[in-house]
Amino acid sequence: MKIFDDVLNWDGYGGKFNLAAGRCRLRLFDLSRDETAGVPLLKPIVAVVSDLPGDRLPAMKKVSVRACISHVATTIVHRFKIDPNRMVLVEYYPRETYGRESEKVIPEKYDVVDLKWHGDKALFPGWRPLKPPMLDIVRTLVAGSP
Repeated sequence: MKIFDDVLNWDGYGGKFNLAAGRCRLRLFDLSRDETAGVPLLKPIVAVVSDLPGDRLPAMKKVSVRACISHVATTIVHRFKIDPNRMVLVEYYPRETYGRESEKVIPEKYDVVDLKWHGDKALFPGWRPLKPPMLDIVRTLVAGSP
């Protein structure tokens, strides 16, 4: 079941300068609320984050999700009151084409972000490719909320 599908703003550091603040698209799902679920999951909350295409922020304010994933994860946990041990955080990069006739392709990419939690703060991110069967589940969820 989809909980949230919108733009997420996160605060940075630096007080009034708000360095490393940014925004991204967040799709948040709770798989434990799905009536068709057969087996209970240890991590039923799936957070899918991605950069906003065509974001019109000034260059000095543009920060990628990957660069600030610890801030993003901490913001998600605080704002939605989620136990971080019950959440899978996934960075999603859609398929892109480029070239004169769009003949070159960068395939879509799903990366799981593993974080160490120190109190209520996410630290030390590590990335790894999302593997089946979870990859199939997340693909279906993302396709259902284009």
